[in-house]
Amino acid sequence: MKRIVLSAAGVLLSVAAFSQASVAYYPFSSLFSVSTNPNKAVWLDGRMQFNTLFGSLSTTVAPMVNVSRKEFVNYYTGLGIRFNALNQLNDADILEGYSLHAGVRVAPIHSIPNLRVAFELSPYARANFKSGVFYAHFGIAYQFQKKQ
Repeated sequence: MKRIVLSAAGVLLSVAAFSQASVAYYPFSSLFSVSTNPNKAVWLDGRMQFNTLFGSLSTTVAPMVNVSRKEFVNYYTGLGIRFNALNQLNDADILEGYSLHAGVRVAPIHSIPNLRVAFELSPYARANFKSGVFYAHFGIAYQFQKKQ
């Protein structure tokens, strides 16, 4: 299992290295994110949560829309769907819930514009809408660029 996860991470990183993609890590939330070019007006973000030793591999897919794009800061919002393929092993629903995302990615070091600090507020509701959590994510993102 460890080999599969490392292989998948290697593939994701190599794909990101050859295109205008972005990777982010939110250490306080144990989230790893791979997204399409976040400088475009609309982009897609895929997140995997590693809060346990593969006991829960919750994955969120969220299309995002940039509300404001400037040279060193992007403000964005989007909707997400969270699912967990391992739930099928327990005869539980794969769909876990829905989320709303509002965030900002800032390049604090202007000499390294691809390195960004990411902050996001994200209310989350279970699929049955009977409970939810309000998340705040803080992390680091790196945006890969195509070579000219």
